[in-house]
Amino acid sequence: MRTLLALVLIIAAGFAQAANEIDANVEAALMAEGRPAADRERDRNRRPLETLNFFGMKDNMQVLELMPGGGWYTRVLAPVLADNGKLYAAIGTGRISERVLTEPGFDKVEVIETGANLHRPQSSRFYVLDDVDFGITGLDMVVTFRNLHNFAPEDRAKINAAVFDSLRSGGLYGVIDHTKRHMEPANSENRRRIDPVLVIKELTGLGFEFIDYSNLHHRADDELEYEVGRRSVTGNTDRFTLLFRKP
Repeated sequence: MRTLLALVLIIAAGFAQAANEIDANVEAALMAEGRPAADRERDRNRRPLETLNFFGMKDNMQVLELMPGGGWYTRVLAPVLADNGKLYAAIGTGRISERVLTEPGFDKVEVIETGANLHRPQSSRFYVLDDVDFGITGLDMVVTFRNLHNFAPEDRAKINAAVFDSLRSGGLYGVIDHTKRHMEPANSENRRRIDPVLVIKELTGLGFEFIDYSNLHHRADDELEYEVGRRSVTGNTDRFTLLFRKP
């Protein structure tokens, strides 16, 4: 009887481990036939498998992707979470709604309409938005890739507070962005960079615990001097990779 029970427990543990494994799913998403060639060219730079493993993503999680842009990560996350988990997207979802989510295999992604009224005023370097409410709680993870630099402190606070409210206790928040020199005054060259120390300060001030950082996207040859869109820098910026948790 004890042998049978032990065997059952081993099998159950094996199923649980298999349900949480993302490596094979990520690799399959990266090799998907319909994936754009331009996306494939960025794989080596963005290192999605290593990044998502650092964040602790499992394939049975409820995950929210913030500001998905053109959907580079959406095309990876959606297949990974399709069978056992759930992918949501919020804020700046217009391009993925019109393109990615109309393609076969992406119908399970749910777009959250926040009413945030995201826009950039004329002559402003920052986007602004109204109060943010995702209308959902109990999420396991929220991720955002190279987005927080687009907002002034007051609007980052709106977004990050909404993230905090949407996560369950123990839920994770993964943040990647272009690195700005610590305490460097704003100028035309660093307008799309953000100080990682400032990000940590703002998020811990809202109640998040700072868990870890990774050097996955560190680039020693980025002197942090030039605008990230410059020809000599684009695609090779130094980016910080941070992980936070809701207590």
